[in-house]
Amino acid sequence: MSTLETAPGAAWPAPAKLNLFLHILGRRADGYHELQTCFQFVDLCDDIHIQVREDGEIHRARGAAGVAEESDLCVRAAHALKSATGCALGADIDVVKRIPMGAGLGGGSSDAATCLVALNRLWGLDRPLPELAAIGLKLGADVPVFVHGRAAWAEGVGEKLWPLYPPEAPAEANYLIIKPNVFVSTADVFRDPELTRNSPAITIHGFLASGGRNDCLGVVRRRYPEVARALDWLSSFGPARLTGTGACVFANVETMDRGREIVRMLPAAFDGFLVRGLNDSPLLERSSTV
Repeated sequence: MSTLETAPGAAWPAPAKLNLFLHILGRRADGYHELQTCFQFVDLCDDIHIQVREDGEIHRARGAAGVAEESDLCVRAAHALKSATGCALGADIDVVKRIPMGAGLGGGSSDAATCLVALNRLWGLDRPLPELAAIGLKLGADVPVFVHGRAAWAEGVGEKLWPLYPPEAPAEANYLIIKPNVFVSTADVFRDPELTRNSPAITIHGFLASGGRNDCLGVVRRRYPEVARALDWLSSFGPARLTGTGACVFANVETMDRGREIVRMLPAAFDGFLVRGLNDSPLLERSSTV
């Protein structure tokens, strides 16, 4: 095996995301749900280091705790890209996790997308982003938005994307994200019989005017009291929202100083992340430097 990329610290960023709203329009015949949402990136990122191998093997040096290598979305993304393109090269993948799991922040999907974009460049494939997004969609519904790297309005299962800078743009809001000590199962939330599945479709203009809501909120509050407590606590400082199916809740903060004041009052049962909203993923800049 010989290494083709050895530059120390040459990390590929995988940012977290927030769902600024999430409406569920109905259930499809294949069991998936039709959605409307708006994705906003934040500057909480996993770092992925990749070394290219000439022997074609894919190995993970480090990844998400408790996730077997064969189940790791980065490893699966690398194999999917090899299979789709016939590339003979391989990779050693080292993932430094900062985005909590089961949090509604899209960490696994972002990691997969970053691996697809990075390996596309490092393997010299030069495949267009829509092709990478199509490969990523088979790994997870959120992967395409991370591949394209723009804040976006999304429909379908989340794969139909239109670039949309949220109402805070161009200032890019500050957010306080609260993570209770619980793992939320997205599959369980979407299987729940009490989940709202008949929200009427709204327009982008309607979202910009009203802000929308999260149709998963009622189910998540009932199934996960820890999330309900986090939401109630954060709501005492201003409007708070659930991202995806949770467990994380978040709120806009006027300034980072105000955010730090709230973090100092954070109950011990919660983790807090003070982040900046990003309309463009840092992956875009990183991929342009290779």
